[in-house]
Amino acid sequence: MLPRKYKLKKDNDFKKVFNKGKYYQKDFIKIKFLKNDLEINRFGLIIGLKISKKAVQRNKIKRQLEEIIQSELEQIRKGIDIIILVQPEIIEKEYQEIKEVLIGLFKKAKIIWK
Repeated sequence: MLPRKYKLKKDNDFKKVFNKGKYYQKDFIKIKFLKNDLEINRFGLIIGLKISKKAVQRNKIKRQLEEIIQSELEQIRKGIDIIILVQPEIIEKEYQEIKEVLIGLFKKAKIIWK
């Protein structure tokens, strides 16, 4: 599970990233990101009811995304707020495919060092 200090929580922070951030999309995942004035990255995950009406499925996706972020945290550039949005097709995808798409997006956006 992703530690609390790495989570984007405040409404104002989300609004700032949505209004001023850069946007990238690949397959069933979208990211918006913006530099922050901190030494850490903060992540916001948006998995709404449109993805699935079942909380179990939404929470599974959230846990998978957090696990991917946690495993790649050392390679991600510091000082960035990142919002990850998903589309309903993610439910049918395997963990490995989700990981490849998310890491590919991070590389495309030059968020990750690899």
